[in-house]
Amino acid sequence: MYFAENRISIVMYIHQRSQWPHFTWQDEQLSALLSDVRYVQGRLAGRMDMLGFSAQQEASFQTLTQDVLKTSEIEGEILPLDEVRSSIARRLNIDIGGLIPTDRSVDGVVDMLLDATQEYDKPLREDRLFGWQTALFPDGRSGSYTIQTSRWRSDDMGPMQVVSGPLGRERVHFEAPASERLVDEMTRFIDWFNTDQSLDPILKAAVAHLWFVTIHPFDDGNGRIARAIADMQLARAERSRFRYYSLSAQIRLDRKAYYTMLERTQRGSLDITDWLVWFLDCLRRALHQTETQLARVLVKAHFWSRFGDIPLNDRQRLLINKLWDGFDGKLTSSKWAKIAKCSQDTASRDIQDLIQKGMLIKDEAGGRSTSYSLSYQTDL
Repeated sequence: MYFAENRISIVMYIHQRSQWPHFTWQDEQLSALLSDVRYVQGRLAGRMDMLGFSAQQEASFQTLTQDVLKTSEIEGEILPLDEVRSSIARRLNIDIGGLIPTDRSVDGVVDMLLDATQEYDKPLREDRLFGWQTALFPDGRSGSYTIQTSRWRSDDMGPMQVVSGPLGRERVHFEAPASERLVDEMTRFIDWFNTDQSLDPILKAAVAHLWFVTIHPFDDGNGRIARAIADMQLARAERSRFRYYSLSAQIRLDRKAYYTMLERTQRGSLDITDWLVWFLDCLRRALHQTETQLARVLVKAHFWSRFGDIPLNDRQRLLINKLWDGFDGKLTSSKWAKIAKCSQDTASRDIQDLIQKGMLIKDEAGGRSTSYSLSYQTDL
């Protein structure tokens, strides 16, 4: 996000149209896609309902982790995976072993997303939105910029513009409504979000995302908050605090198309059919991706149902969870020692103990260092 100097715009944005914010769309172009999304959504929910609580909690934990990581990556910010996992585990009282200290900026994104998805049934309020934005920027800075938090933005530095390109040759992608409109704009948006029950709840998530990010009420953090609002509405639609799919993870894969569609829609008419089609298709792909990933959660659940009663120390539990959740390269005793912050001898004893318990196996020779893998292999 950059603040560009004041300039005359020759583009009409949707918030400048006389009928704003009365969006329209072509139902016949959405009906088949919306039905498919509902079907896949229901099938996924049914599969998860058949699982035990621990598997449901594990799947939700993995999804929330992806949500936090990917909504930040969309904005170009890379958060440490271990810190994200530790922050979520602490707040949800999940035992993952080896919790580490977390940065305030990581905790802020986690707090925002957990408040949106775990407290979805509470009304969206001005002070709640202020709290989310303050959590994203706990020191009142975005990169090298000092920004305003706990209040709507002002236009003291000129109009709020989304721009790219080198200084002096910036390209303006979008210009938000003037700051003097924000109180009325946000009052209208919040009232609609909390009270309008006439709109299909999945379509409402798509409309809410576009509407909020078009108002662009904050100095920074608007995209992440817009996606949190969409997640909140999807949780309302499902009436569930468990999250089994990550819309932000799919948007991250389609980041360029996401920004292109937002820009095109904000420069178009109030017929937002194309945006709704794009959003629904993105959601459908997120749901299908989760069905693929669900097999891994099921295998992990079977693993712990078999070995859950075997006593493990914190180092062993930490490294086993890392193997399940995506380990970088092969596990060796030296990597174990480095991650678990222990001696090489201690790492070797931990590994041999797990081999004797049947939880690890030694890989076939294929390099200079002996490596190890989980022993439990099941094709579900």
